[in-house]
Amino acid sequence: MSSIGQGYDLSASQFSPDGKVFQVEYAQKAVENSGTILALRGSDGVVFAVEKFVQSKLHRQEANSVTRLFSIDEHIGAAVAGILTDSLALVEYARDDAAEYREDHGIPVPLRVLANRVADYAHAHTLYSAIRPFGVNMILASVEAGIGPQIFMIEPSGVVYGYRGVAAGKAKQTAHTEIEKLKLGDMTCDDLIKEASRIIYVCHDETKDKPFELEMSWVRAEEQKHLRLPDNKLKEADAHGKQALEEQDSDSD
Repeated sequence: MSSIGQGYDLSASQFSPDGKVFQVEYAQKAVENSGTILALRGSDGVVFAVEKFVQSKLHRQEANSVTRLFSIDEHIGAAVAGILTDSLALVEYARDDAAEYREDHGIPVPLRVLANRVADYAHAHTLYSAIRPFGVNMILASVEAGIGPQIFMIEPSGVVYGYRGVAAGKAKQTAHTEIEKLKLGDMTCDDLIKEASRIIYVCHDETKDKPFELEMSWVRAEEQKHLRLPDNKLKEADAHGKQALEEQDSDSD
């Protein structure tokens, strides 16, 4: 970022001499300071996992105001990394767009269509000096009849890609390394729950990061609905993640 301080980072509509849009890079940096999120696509659905930092011990643990998992439509779930208030704005846009599509066409919005529309909206915020990019990575996932499980991730620049497994946030690179070791196509949602929890715990740096809570949800082919994990399965996943971390620490010793 050699041009910092020369005025090229004051507007999202301005390129630096070396072809960069610094406002977009800063937005991506905000995502990288966030807790890790990931989504894994298996044979019968998609599993979300979120490393939700506990900002204060005084916060009510049952309060969902700081959650990073959302339902966009009945069949579409989302996980967000980055600035929480930006995330809420993008989630609301996605929900409104999904509701409008359902009202106009009488059917649920296809995930690919919604992902492209939200990506276009995010990209529009990189084009004008009066607004700034969203400091958010949004992962969208669904299971659709005839298509099966799908995952898309939208970045602050407005680019969107489909994935078999993807992560965003502070430990993105470590999470991607762990995801690449998995044979996702052969795994069920029950398998993915354990692996997702393990990856979140392995990626968490206890010496540098705040304490965290594990949040998980899934979209299964059986229901084709985005649902929070039942308490018993979440406890099992949490215990599996902690055990995997302990085993890794003992091996390193």
